[in-house]
Amino acid sequence: MAKKSKKEKIITIAKQKFRLEIYLALEGKRDLCWEIFPLSQSASLYALENKERLNKIIEKKHIYEQRLTANTDI
Repeated sequence: MAKKSKKEKIITIAKQKFRLEIYLALEGKRDLCWEIFPLSQSASLYALENKERLNKIIEKKHIYEQRLTANTDI
C-alpha cells in the first residue's frame, strides 16, 4: 500500500489511547475505510464494551470532519 493512501493518528477517547488508521483508497471501496488499534489492555477492554459509541465518536470527530476540511483546501 502506498504511503499516501494511509493516514495514522494517535487519538484519546475516555482516557484510552488508540492508533487510528484511515485508508484513503482501497480497491473496490468508494468511501473511506478505517481501523483502530488499542495501545493498552484497558483500551482493548474499553473498545469491546463501547464499540458503537467508539464508532460514532471516531466517525464524527476524526473521519468525516477531516475529510470536509481537506476538501475545502482545493
